[in-house]
Amino acid sequence: MRGEQFRELIDRGLMNERRKKVWNSSLRPKLSLLFLALTLVPLLIFGYLAHLYSEQILVQLVERQLDQVAKDKASLLSGWLEERRTDMSMVAETSLVRSLMPAEIEPYLDLIRNKFTVYQELVVVSADGAIVAASPALTAAPSPAFGIPHGSREGLFMSDITHVPDAGESSFLIGVPVPGPDSTVAGMVYGRVGTEKIIHSILSVSLGNTGECYLVDGEGRFLAHREPHRILAENISQSASFQNIFAQADRTGAYLDYRGVEVLGTALKVGDTDWYIVVELDRAEAFAAVDKLKGLLFLAVLVCILSALALTVVISSHIVAPIRKLSRYAERIVDSRFDEPVVASGRSDEIGTLYQAVTDMATRLKERHQVLEEQVGKREAELKETDLMLRETRLLAQRSEKYAAMGRMGAAIAHEIRTPLTSIKLFLESVQSDLAISAEFEEDFTIAMNQIGRIEATINRFLDFSKPQDLVFSDIDVNALLADLLAMVRPQINRQECVLHRSLEERLPLIVGDRRLLAEALINLLVNALDAMPAHGTLSVSAAADRFVVDGRDVACVRIDIGDTGQGISDDQLSRIFEPFFTTKPTGTGLGLPLVLNTVRNHGGDIRVASTCGQGTVFSLYLPDTETRSGT
Repeated sequence: MRGEQFRELIDRGLMNERRKKVWNSSLRPKLSLLFLALTLVPLLIFGYLAHLYSEQILVQLVERQLDQVAKDKASLLSGWLEERRTDMSMVAETSLVRSLMPAEIEPYLDLIRNKFTVYQELVVVSADGAIVAASPALTAAPSPAFGIPHGSREGLFMSDITHVPDAGESSFLIGVPVPGPDSTVAGMVYGRVGTEKIIHSILSVSLGNTGECYLVDGEGRFLAHREPHRILAENISQSASFQNIFAQADRTGAYLDYRGVEVLGTALKVGDTDWYIVVELDRAEAFAAVDKLKGLLFLAVLVCILSALALTVVISSHIVAPIRKLSRYAERIVDSRFDEPVVASGRSDEIGTLYQAVTDMATRLKERHQVLEEQVGKREAELKETDLMLRETRLLAQRSEKYAAMGRMGAAIAHEIRTPLTSIKLFLESVQSDLAISAEFEEDFTIAMNQIGRIEATINRFLDFSKPQDLVFSDIDVNALLADLLAMVRPQINRQECVLHRSLEERLPLIVGDRRLLAEALINLLVNALDAMPAHGTLSVSAAADRFVVDGRDVACVRIDIGDTGQGISDDQLSRIFEPFFTTKPTGTGLGLPLVLNTVRNHGGDIRVASTCGQGTVFSLYLPDTETRSGT
């Protein structure tokens, strides 16, 4: 026996060890428990809190709604009663009623009763209690007897509500004294008011299917109810309605009403009367949503449990097993056994995507060497292309260095020339003031001074080209600028007998730039156009909104075209006109157009030339407008 017990203990220990190994090595039970925990725990917590607080919140909401309805109905009923008192006071103050003449009073009472349908009857009595007039005419002794009450509020009288079994509604009396001479009371005007108006217009509420509103007095008797047989025949003094609404100031929760039904309710006194508005709603209807919510929560818990069990099976068969198979395929790839392809799973979900990814990875690793060789070949071709680009860049750098050297040399030469030239200019100016110059020598003196100014202008152009100037930007109206410049060159146009053709688009957008430099560039182009036409030519100047492409972007701009009808520029010269020191004029410096190009480029624009030999040349300037410049 001891041996069998020992072997049984060993077998149990081995089973526990196997279970531990399965638990530690298998993802299936861990995922199942984790899913159950993540699904059920939040749901159970939410269900518990919802059950704990939903009833309390709903009670508060319903009681708040009932309180608001009771306040509205009490306010409405108080106003309605005040209207009736006002009606009676108005009737008592009329001269017809104060005359106490039955023949005149009865038609008036009929008129009032027909106009205000709430009055069942209107009666005027004298000071001794005798009936003077009534509408409708009384066929029997009234009950109760009319008289002059004592101790009524401010002379007003309102009786208790009474109900005749055969009548369809209960009623009450409102009495107002008829003033006599010397502040005496000549009689009373009584109006019997039916409560049907109260029931249908005031006590009617929209509180679901079971909500109701009724009127009781301080003793709990029904004064107005949608069921007339209860009026003054029943009361709620012995029900929980009376005890929970009238006896307790701090009421919470449901109670049993006069029907023995569990309800939520509230009550509110009507003005200075002994009347109370009671508003109630059946608890079953109020808590229908909560009960439904509880049922849905229980159903959701059951569905989650079943779903967790079903997903446990799905996890076991569709996730864990494929992952183990993929781990074996990964070991083959690590061992570089690409000859054993991964078997496709035939699935289109994430696991199938993972299988396909492993297959693609194996294929890509197998083709890696071939891809690397192709990439090396591409890199060599790119290096060759880069080498060519570097050579071109080197040539451009050499050309830039040459221009820079020329600029430095020109600046040095200009400096060496400017010093003695300034001395000569000062000397000539001093000689002019000290010596009397003949007319012949005065002309030579003027020519010499003009040539000195020309040399100075040439030196300044050299310096402007070699040293960039600081730009002073401002908003520029192109039409105004062109108008000023054309006025400056108008004398030369007239001397050469040229025709000016001007086409300026209205409301052009503003451009941002240095007005002085742009003016110099445009004057340069205008003078060149006039120099190309010795006489009888046509100078064309136009400006319009346009667009041009710069750095791969489509940019809004103002386009300025300056054209002439001269001999034009040949193709071999057209490619060199913007090179420094290149000129076709006998007295030109070759710096005008390069300075124009630099000015336009510094403004973010571009310049294009179109020329035909024998027909003329057109220079087109593209200058970005203000909105484009601010956007960049």
